[in-house]
Amino acid sequence: MSIPSPWRSAFPALAAFDAEGQTYLDSAATAQKPQALIDALASYYSSGAANVHRAQHLPGERATRAFEATRSKLAHWLNGGSPAQIVFTHGATEAINLLAYGLEAQFRAGDQIVISALEHHANLLPWQRLAQRRGLELVVLPLDSRGIVDLDAANRLIGPRTRLLAISQLSNVLGTWQPLPELLALARAQGALTVVDGAQGVVHGRHNLSALGCDFYVFSSHKLYGPDGLGVLWGRPQALELLQHWQFGGEMVRLADYQSAEFHGAPMGFEAGTPAIGAVIGLGASLDWLEGLDSAETAAHEDILHTSLLAGLEARDGVRILGEPKAALASFTVEGVHSADLAHLLTEQGVAVRAGHHCAMPLLKTLGISGAVRASLGLYNDSSDLERFFTALDRALELLR
Repeated sequence: MSIPSPWRSAFPALAAFDAEGQTYLDSAATAQKPQALIDALASYYSSGAANVHRAQHLPGERATRAFEATRSKLAHWLNGGSPAQIVFTHGATEAINLLAYGLEAQFRAGDQIVISALEHHANLLPWQRLAQRRGLELVVLPLDSRGIVDLDAANRLIGPRTRLLAISQLSNVLGTWQPLPELLALARAQGALTVVDGAQGVVHGRHNLSALGCDFYVFSSHKLYGPDGLGVLWGRPQALELLQHWQFGGEMVRLADYQSAEFHGAPMGFEAGTPAIGAVIGLGASLDWLEGLDSAETAAHEDILHTSLLAGLEARDGVRILGEPKAALASFTVEGVHSADLAHLLTEQGVAVRAGHHCAMPLLKTLGISGAVRASLGLYNDSSDLERFFTALDRALELLR
């Protein structure tokens, strides 16, 4: 069945890939960029770059207006209340590290931080290090056979000593949506803070952060069809007030002398130095482009394509799909075949997938494997991409077996 993507032409890289005989199935790592973003970056740099929030001249005022407009667009996109609840970072990883340092004073020895067994290293290691610094217990919620956090276990493990729950919205390995409403409610009942890693989830569907009930939500621009080197931290106003400042420099200072200083609160107090101005403006253009799409149509397209991806993998002997993926990706192993060898042969045939531990080494150890191949989809992919993938996969498996 032919499954065209009506948005493919908006991404110039896809035409270049087609001309080179390349098939891109690694959007969970980073997404390709729409022409609207490329045009916005070119316009910003060609019309005159300038710093934000600190100049009276026209280029500075123009850059500041465009920069702050993106903050407002994000608040709308996330259904997240005020633009003041948006803090720009250099990635989701930096945003989580900001939280791990900024919230340190909220913990006492013996407190618990709760994560899940499927976390990306970015939502594991900062909390692991915080636990080591403060004498905390790091509690890991197990998964059920589907790759979803076991809610019965969560009921037992989230308790009076739990001070923070950090959980991924959508697994970057298993493609499983996690039961956030239930997990967040369990943490709130214990008075614990909550952090949601939305790096994968933010890309698929629209989410209402004001209704979700988390304290903090983080994601990276480059997965949401925006520029790289930029992350977003959203927080409830009361939760943002708990953060200690963790980076110091220009722009975040309210008053300073040689012996002391006072700092702004969020968002400015956590954006020390010159931010990624062009990237922020570019993300605003990507959001404008996404706002112009029919979200039901894009979701239906991704669902149909994902169903075809899963069906094709299930039809091949020896292929084991990890978990029960529900959104836009599938990680798999093949009996008797090393994931790196398979990815290499796919690459030689022009098919871009990812192989390895996917920055979730403890999860793969739990699953009893050292690596897996992951194919992931963007809204620009179509059935021809899957046809090329499966042709290349069959050839590779024939050689390896």
